[in-house]
Amino acid sequence: MYKIGYKYTKNISFPHNDSKIMLYLCKIRTIRLIIIPTMNIERHPLTPFLPANARLLMLGSFPPSRKRWCMDFFYPNFINDMWRIWGLICFGDKDYFVDLEHKCFRKAQIVDFLQQEGIALYDTATAVVRTTNTASDKDLQVVEETDVAALLRQLPACQAVVTTGQKATDILMRRLGIDVQPKVGGYVEFLFENRVMRLYRMPSSSRAYPMRLERKAEIYRVLKQ
Repeated sequence: MYKIGYKYTKNISFPHNDSKIMLYLCKIRTIRLIIIPTMNIERHPLTPFLPANARLLMLGSFPPSRKRWCMDFFYPNFINDMWRIWGLICFGDKDYFVDLEHKCFRKAQIVDFLQQEGIALYDTATAVVRTTNTASDKDLQVVEETDVAALLRQLPACQAVVTTGQKATDILMRRLGIDVQPKVGGYVEFLFENRVMRLYRMPSSSRAYPMRLERKAEIYRVLKQ
């Protein structure tokens, strides 16, 4: 605490290195220095995966922090079940894309599968701040949303967009002006630049979402039709 001769209250804030220093001049002629760490803005580490034949665009919210990755691709957290869901749907084996020995996913096999099936991948946020040290959507503060329309213009054969969580669904609906939110496991139709499309709302592949893996796979199976 430092003395100063001012007689009024005033707030001043300015950046200083990696912190924000708040100077509080109070009526009792003192300045209190409060150091508030500047939150780090995290940019999306991956480029959109957009196969030319994509009929489906799957959008999550944002990747987990790097320390949780087991491969350099989408849904990289080993305890996230996205690739187990697709393994069950298409091959009847939840470990089809899993390297059990090394506890990671088989990226090359996943990429080949997505290209054959015409499935594109990205997220609805391109910059975020993590308010806590978790991978949960509720702890993500979105700084910059993805230009989903720009992605769809690169995918002329795309007929449907799939969201895999509530945050992703909310952002997508706002970006594309969709008024009616589909129920989990369902879809609504919408018009994008004279293209009739579907928005599918799928349950989150995170294990924090309270649903059995087999039940999630049953719901996701509609995407194969």
